[in-house]
Amino acid sequence: MNSEIRDISLASLGERKIEWVKRNCDLLRTLEEEFAKTKPFTGKKIALSVHLEAKTAYLCKVLAAGGAEMYITGSNPLSTQDDVAAALVEAGLEVHAWYNATPEEYNNHIRKVLEPGPNIIIDDGGDLVHMMHTEFTDLIPNVIGGCEETTTGIIRLMAMDKAGELKFPMVMVNNADCKHLFDNRYGTGQSVWDGINRTTNLIVAGKIVVVAGYGWCGKGVAMRAKGLGAKVIVTEINPVKAIEAVMDGFEVMPMKEAAKVGDFFVTVTGCNKVIDEEDFKEMKDGAILCNAGHFDCEIDMARLREIAVETREQRKNIMGYKLPTGQWIFVLAEGRLVNLAAGDGHPAEIMDMSFAIQALSAKYLVEHADSLNEKLIVVPKEVDMDVARRKLHFLGKELDVLTKEQEAYLNNSSL
Repeated sequence: MNSEIRDISLASLGERKIEWVKRNCDLLRTLEEEFAKTKPFTGKKIALSVHLEAKTAYLCKVLAAGGAEMYITGSNPLSTQDDVAAALVEAGLEVHAWYNATPEEYNNHIRKVLEPGPNIIIDDGGDLVHMMHTEFTDLIPNVIGGCEETTTGIIRLMAMDKAGELKFPMVMVNNADCKHLFDNRYGTGQSVWDGINRTTNLIVAGKIVVVAGYGWCGKGVAMRAKGLGAKVIVTEINPVKAIEAVMDGFEVMPMKEAAKVGDFFVTVTGCNKVIDEEDFKEMKDGAILCNAGHFDCEIDMARLREIAVETREQRKNIMGYKLPTGQWIFVLAEGRLVNLAAGDGHPAEIMDMSFAIQALSAKYLVEHADSLNEKLIVVPKEVDMDVARRKLHFLGKELDVLTKEQEAYLNNSSL
C-alpha cells in the first residue's frame, strides 16, 4: 500500500471519531452488516473524493466491508482531517490526502486514486470525473459508472453531458429526495452556523444576515439564521425562489443593495463572483463573509486580495482585509466551505441518509452494469424509499397503510 498522509501516529484520535459516527449512523451500520455478508463490491476498485472527515471515513469502511478495494482522497484542501486519514490507513485502506494541501498536492492526490483504474467513482464536486476525462482517458473503459454528491458536481456533469463529453454513467445522488431535502437543508443549515459560531464567537441575534441563493442549502442557512434571531435578507436570480423567500418571511433584494447593510454574508449558489469588488466597496466596517458552496470562487477572493491595502489574521480561520476605502471586512476559512474548513461538516444522522444513498447507488451501478444506457442517472425511486423507510424505522416512527378500498379509489380512472 502506498498511502500518502500527514502522520500515522494520529490514527487513534481518528478511530475514536469514526467510532462516534458509527454509533450515530444506524443506516450505515445495517448496510455494513449486509455488505459484509453479500460482498457486492468484490473485485471492484472504488476511487472516492469526498470531504475526508469521520463520516466519509465510515462510508469508506462500509464499502470496504462489501469487498471494495478503496482508493481515497479528500475533495477540499481544508476539509481533510489528518487523524481520520491516519485511522483509515491503520485500518488497511489506501489514502492520499492531508490538511491544507497545495493545489499541486491536491491534484496529485486526485491522480493517485485514479491511477489504479477504478471501476466505480464516488465524487464530491466533480474533480475525479474531470481528471478522468482529461488525464486518464485510457482508463475510462474500466469505469462502470460513478455517483456525484453535490449540486455543484451535477452542474459540471450536466455541462459535460450537454457537450457530449461525459463518457460513463453518473448517478445524481444529490437529487435524491433523501439527500437534498435533508442534507442540503437541515445539514447545511446547522453545519454552516456551527462553523460560523465556533470561528467568530459572535452573537447572531439582532444582526443582518445576507444569504446568497435560495436553493435547498440557502433555505437551510436562512432558516437557522432566523432561528438564531437574525434579520435575514436573501439574494436570488430565480424569480420563483425569490417569491418563496418572501413567503418564508425574508427580505429579497439585489446583492449591491444587501451589501450596504449586511453583518454576515453566506454564499450558497454554486456560481462564481457572487460577491465581487463592487459589493466589497459597499460593505460596512466589520462585515463577515463566508461561503458554503463547493468552490472558493463565490466570493471573489482573488480580487479582494488584489485590492486590499492591508491583511491581518484575526484568529484561526478569520482573515481581515482593509480596503482602500478604509473599512475592514473579514473572510472565514479563505472563502472555502465554512462548514467543513472551519467545522466538522453535517451532523452524523444527516450524513447517514446521504451516504446510505451513495452506498446503495454504487451497489446499483454494479448490479446493472450491463444495462446502464443513460449517462446521467436519477437515483432509483426504490433506493430513495428504502432509505426513507429504514430511517423512519430507526426514528421509531410508523406510517399509515392504504386499505384495499383506498388503493382502488386512487386507481379508479373514472373519478
